[in-house]
Amino acid sequence: MKNAEIAALFSEIADFLEIKGENPFRVRAYRRAAQTMEGLAEDVAAVADRRGLLEISGIGKDLAGKIQEFLQSGAVEYLEGLRREIPAGVVELMRIHGVGPKTAKLLYEQVGVDSVEKLEELAKEHKLAGVPGIQAKTEENILKGIAVWRGGRERTPLGAALSLAETILETLRDLEEVDQISTAGSLRRMKETVKDIDILVTSKTPARIMEVFVGLPNVAEVLAHGETKSSLRLREGIQVDLRVVEPDCFGAALQYFTGSKQHNIRVRELAQRRELKVSEYGVFDGRSGKRVAGATEEDVYRAVGLPFIPPELREDVGEIEAALADRLPTLVALADIRGDLQLHTTWSDGAHSLADLAAGVQAKGYQYMAVTDHSKSVTVAKGMDEARVVQMIAEVRSLNRRLKSFRVLAGCEVDILADGSLDFPDEILAQLDLVQVSVHSRFKMSMEEMTARIVRAVRHSLVHILGHPTGRLIGERAAYEVDMEAVLQAAKVAGIAVEITASPSRLDLNDLHARRAKELGIPITISTDAHAMPQLDFMRYGVAVARRAWLTPGDVLNTLPDRDLVSWLGQRRRPV
Repeated sequence: MKNAEIAALFSEIADFLEIKGENPFRVRAYRRAAQTMEGLAEDVAAVADRRGLLEISGIGKDLAGKIQEFLQSGAVEYLEGLRREIPAGVVELMRIHGVGPKTAKLLYEQVGVDSVEKLEELAKEHKLAGVPGIQAKTEENILKGIAVWRGGRERTPLGAALSLAETILETLRDLEEVDQISTAGSLRRMKETVKDIDILVTSKTPARIMEVFVGLPNVAEVLAHGETKSSLRLREGIQVDLRVVEPDCFGAALQYFTGSKQHNIRVRELAQRRELKVSEYGVFDGRSGKRVAGATEEDVYRAVGLPFIPPELREDVGEIEAALADRLPTLVALADIRGDLQLHTTWSDGAHSLADLAAGVQAKGYQYMAVTDHSKSVTVAKGMDEARVVQMIAEVRSLNRRLKSFRVLAGCEVDILADGSLDFPDEILAQLDLVQVSVHSRFKMSMEEMTARIVRAVRHSLVHILGHPTGRLIGERAAYEVDMEAVLQAAKVAGIAVEITASPSRLDLNDLHARRAKELGIPITISTDAHAMPQLDFMRYGVAVARRAWLTPGDVLNTLPDRDLVSWLGQRRRPV
């Protein structure tokens, strides 16, 4: 599938246009097109073959032409011209938090910064002071941003890795030589970032499988090509390892290569107490050497005295003890989710009208959704002022009168201002069905200031949900400094919910904070923050975080039926 490559080139064009200071609406069109390509469930080449590109939301004639050009030639001349005009290293500067397009352009023009390495060198030597807006503290923040950026390059976000892995699995499953196949490693445990992709397969004739594997269209380098193991690096930068194992030990290999290392150590300790040995080849009697289990993971765990432990829990954070005591939770699943409570439409920076998005959400099988477009302070996202919020509420009410077996909640993602006050007055907030509050600015406040800011907001009597509470963007922007324990304690007292934003660039709350929220009895929402229809599928990433956090359906607010959710929202309305 070329979707990811086309998304990347649209993002790159947007970056170049931002540096050049082009029309922001044009930049936004390319950004939105990139998001759409990333989330497109169908192969864009297949869409093009049936002449359906113009049916994709946000793709007009110009963008469709560029997609066709890339599919036919592997390049887009417009982008090639931009690359000749501006060095790629200048665009890369924008990946560093704190370096926007204007700063990147100034750094390039005034001090010749054309790479992250050059930027780091000058920042360490305090030689950036001549650039407008850059001070000693700015240099310090730039160096921190470079560290985050480097960490992001070493590991691949879950969303990107899982998409790549599933494409490979789909290709290999079609081969008649493949019997069983599964991912393993940290990807199967659904960690928020992964270093590489591990795939296990059983087959009696693996040569053909390996041949297809090393010949995948997005292979950048074949690292090894053997009969039972091959490794390659994809053009997206991640390594993929494929192993062929015997059917009798598939479960043992899956358990072993899924990990984590510490979890496996604990499993081996239990085996030793039973005079057993566990390896990737099976569970063996310590005396006779006879294999007693290995075909399935369930058999492996049963042999050492444990029930099956879901992969997301295998981190040695209490799952062994819980399993021994028969206290493993029934984890929330994607099928438990009944609605999406953070969605954006054309009322702010979303790609779809309210009616169109509602139809798409209803088609997912949900009972309800909340439209939560931005408030006025988020000008870059076309945030709504008071008059437009009232108009949006009226449209929601009108739409609900026409819908059957589905409800749209009139909500808003209300900005938390620097002092902790909210972006709208109470008379506006009181008209909304759902008020979610989030931070979108002033990320560099001290921990004390940021904590006080958020705590004041969650204590507001008309607030329902705290959105993406740490503000991080994985591999791009570190979480702002905030005392999350203090924030969660405030949320508990106020009786509000906290959100797991399922967007793979955020996954915020993370699993550790979400588990702490569960311990405190705080309701949790899992929402996609979708700005385009394909991003509704992000829900699975949020559910993965929730599962890693040991959450059950009862811990997640949007597993409630429609009426129960509306009742909860109403109960949260406290006297102003």
